[in-house]
Amino acid sequence: MKLWGGRFSKSTAKLVDEFNASIYFDKKLCKHDILGSISHAKMLSKCNIISEDESLKIINGLKEILDDIESGIIEFKVEYEDIHMNIEKILTDKIGNLGKKLHTARSRNDQVAVDIRLYLKEEIITICQLIKKLLITLIKLSEENIDTIMPGYTHLQRAQPITFAYHIMAYFQMFKRDYLRLKDCTHRMDFLPLGAGALAGTTYDTDRDFIANELGFKGICENSLDAVSDRDFIIEFLSASSIIMMHLSRFCEELILWSSSEFDFVEMDDSFSTGSSIMPQKKNPDVAELIRGKTGRIYGNLFNILTIMKSLPLAYNKDMQEDKPLLFDAVENIKPCLEIFNEMIYTMKIKKDNMKKATKSGFMNATDVADYLVKKGLPFRSAHEIVGRMVLYCIQNNKNIEDLTLEEFESFSSLFSDNIKDKVNIKTCIEAKISMGSTSTNNVINMIKKGKNFLYTL
Repeated sequence: MKLWGGRFSKSTAKLVDEFNASIYFDKKLCKHDILGSISHAKMLSKCNIISEDESLKIINGLKEILDDIESGIIEFKVEYEDIHMNIEKILTDKIGNLGKKLHTARSRNDQVAVDIRLYLKEEIITICQLIKKLLITLIKLSEENIDTIMPGYTHLQRAQPITFAYHIMAYFQMFKRDYLRLKDCTHRMDFLPLGAGALAGTTYDTDRDFIANELGFKGICENSLDAVSDRDFIIEFLSASSIIMMHLSRFCEELILWSSSEFDFVEMDDSFSTGSSIMPQKKNPDVAELIRGKTGRIYGNLFNILTIMKSLPLAYNKDMQEDKPLLFDAVENIKPCLEIFNEMIYTMKIKKDNMKKATKSGFMNATDVADYLVKKGLPFRSAHEIVGRMVLYCIQNNKNIEDLTLEEFESFSSLFSDNIKDKVNIKTCIEAKISMGSTSTNNVINMIKKGKNFLYTL
């Protein structure tokens, strides 16, 4: 008979049992469910709802069950639907009817809510540690490539010269925000729902603050209806995860481009590449491509939970059972993506000479020529027009701007003088960017210093 079966005159169909059950996936919450139950049993004793002796027997039984689960000697059953009722049935079989007292002053609605929060708080710590490792790698790559010159792009067209360190530090800022976003997400979910009951609270004089302290929450959910209905914290985590994956995907897209023969800026280590089954010469960036592909999977989880929740009336609805597979899938995919991406970029070969050579074409110093004329007193729009005509002249005559003679420069404007040749040097163009946050060496060194200071605070 079902633990809730008193009101029913017929058993549920076997097909319904299998369709209704969540034990297939929520068994992942077994440890968190037992930890929540242990704290709940302690609170019931503290508040004289059950005796201290009863509480100790329940707690010892739960600890034994956890040991048995971790030893692999417990088999969960579909007919008991979920992890909560499976553990309650195992406990009752172990210690008798006393086990039935554990569910006093709580519901599966608040029980599952606390389990998920305990699980996610733990997983966010792990994910943040992986992001921190990636941030450390980005700092290292930047320090090693302060003088590595490369093209900067807009519209995937060569635009202005930058350094590889500067490019990498842009991603540092993205993943730094990702780290802070996850931490911020934790602050909002760090409230205990247990003790809310099914939706309206309980008639028992419980001590929810005691349980919150026991389980490491900073407070309790203030409204019991909200406590069991809320899945904002899952949505927020999946949103933050989607942004993390978007950043990984953008970086992977660049690595895929850069490792092509057309760019030839980087080469993936053999241990993070694969070959072709038919073309023996191929070395494919499959790892980067797979991370890029998994981004859509995480996006799908976010849109899935948003769709589930968008029209649910308060309080709990069975639809919400579908939140856990989405959450588990996101966690189980984002962790290896971060870990393998970190190792992949740490081991890749950076082809510095090829990067620098690529800055020789594309007229990447054109903006600096315009700025040169502006500093001589010419309005920027006029300078822009003149340099545009110079670029057209260079294209027609198969020249780069730095190849022009002083006479050719002067044919476009009398404001050019003999120091223009120094001003159009690619390295000079980089160092001339003196505004805060720009690509000059001093600015990049300052970025790295600030990045290290941020890491020291974590």
